[in-house]
Amino acid sequence: MTRNADKLQNVALGTAPADLVVTNGRVLLPESRRIVDREIAVETDRIAAVTTDASDVTGPETTVVDATGKVVTPGFVNAHVHVDSFQPFERAYHRVLATGTTAVVTEICEFGSCFGEPGVRQLLEATADLPIRVFGTVPPQAFLDAFSVGYDQFDDTDREELSALLQEDRIVGIGEIPWIQLVGRSSPAESLAARARALGKTVSGHGAGCSGRRLTALAATITDDHEMVSSEEVAERLENGIHSIGRYGTFRDDIDALADAYERFGSAELSLSTDWIWPTDIVTEGYMDAVVRRAIEAGIDPVDAVRMATLNPARHFGLPDIGSLSPGSRADIIVLDDLEDVAVETVISGGEIVVDGGTPIVEPRSHTYPEWFRDSISLSLDEGALRVPTADGSDGTVRAIHCEGGTVTSEATVEPAIADGEFVATPDRDALKVGLFDRSPSGVGDGFTGFLSGFGLEAGAVATSHTWQTPGVIAVGADEDAMRRSIADVIEMGGGWAVRGHETTRVTFPTPIGARCAGRDISETAEKMADVSSALRELGARLEEPALILQALSFTGVPSLRMSFSGYEDVFARETVGTDPACDR
Repeated sequence: MTRNADKLQNVALGTAPADLVVTNGRVLLPESRRIVDREIAVETDRIAAVTTDASDVTGPETTVVDATGKVVTPGFVNAHVHVDSFQPFERAYHRVLATGTTAVVTEICEFGSCFGEPGVRQLLEATADLPIRVFGTVPPQAFLDAFSVGYDQFDDTDREELSALLQEDRIVGIGEIPWIQLVGRSSPAESLAARARALGKTVSGHGAGCSGRRLTALAATITDDHEMVSSEEVAERLENGIHSIGRYGTFRDDIDALADAYERFGSAELSLSTDWIWPTDIVTEGYMDAVVRRAIEAGIDPVDAVRMATLNPARHFGLPDIGSLSPGSRADIIVLDDLEDVAVETVISGGEIVVDGGTPIVEPRSHTYPEWFRDSISLSLDEGALRVPTADGSDGTVRAIHCEGGTVTSEATVEPAIADGEFVATPDRDALKVGLFDRSPSGVGDGFTGFLSGFGLEAGAVATSHTWQTPGVIAVGADEDAMRRSIADVIEMGGGWAVRGHETTRVTFPTPIGARCAGRDISETAEKMADVSSALRELGARLEEPALILQALSFTGVPSLRMSFSGYEDVFARETVGTDPACDR
């Protein structure tokens, strides 16, 4: 018996005082789905006992948390999130703790798609000693070869280094793999997934638009999916043995679909997450507290909603010491003033009080990132990078990506004006230019310029290095000169966002950490992102969240037409096409 086990047993047997006790609470036990009158005794960072009376282990040095009239639950676990964008997590974790969230399972596909294994290591190191558990997944982008974006910058050594991360304790599996990369084709990602499953680790899918036989084929590789927008899609995944993760975040609310499926299947294979959540929403609405609250509002029993945010994700991702209040579990505990309102009063993480009276008593932290990580944009635009020459025999139309709303796009044709033998941005014909360019250290500045409709910009341009799972800089503009200047602004900042009018800069928001994150307080980051969105609307952008589609245009996980460094990617056809709608078919 180890010394720590001795201490746990002594407290459990009532022969030694606990370090901390939570008294007089109504304790929610997710395993039995009951709320009972119990007290919790903690030794160091572990739960020693859940008992009817902890007075015999309450000594003069014991910290006492009085939960009279309150509900006590395990700390929340965010089952799917992206913390490597906008804000370094060590600068934001205290806000997350204040929502009762004591563990997150995060994709690392932004740092990973740009830097490979060293980028993943930066996030693991920056979050290693926080009073919140951060678990990651291996970014699969280096193994996805169906489209050109990102794959060619990695070699076999890079891929082996990424695969080896599966041996790390804080790596729980493989990050989201778009189904289009796996189903009906041979992919290098299959060997990565097989290695993960052999180690007992998870493989996350990205099944947007996948159903029927294609979903059945996908189920042979993946273990979970978070891309479900209807109860039928949730049901189909559950029937194929796929753990289903509901989302309530910045741009997705799939909780009603999850709640409908819950009525039929119960809670056992359902988890909750925020998925993408921007600093503005963390500051104004919350985090996992908001997700659990939304699930309860949708009709999910409060006990099951908590289970979906605690025990279920912990079990799915093979994390036996969290998500529970059972003896031996890590002492991650929430005291709620009200269960249905999910009003967080006190948070205990690893046996230490980190939130008191709803206010975090821990501070943001800093991490020293290496210079190569903070100065990572390698991009110089050629003189003709933004030109779209007219083709012989052209009827004056060009293929364009049309913004449907949210992250959804479709294929369209537009009729931009022609000047000096090239198509030019023509906002009054709903024909903006869009360009995506390789910014990776190993890149050569490859890029492609096409057209975008449905965005609504009437003047100026916007550029950003926030391109999902792609080491790029993307720009959209009603004016080619403004596009070029906004790209130059992003390069000069080392990453970030730049919005320009016809002649002047409206907003700049530097994010030099990996060209993705700003080393500032989360409230400041929230304000800057709000400024970006506001400036775009002032220039005529008519989408509900115009900054969202800019990031998603490079992401082939959402069909149908997306951007790459060499052309449009027709996701369903798995082919690269150009601007001439008469060709490439």
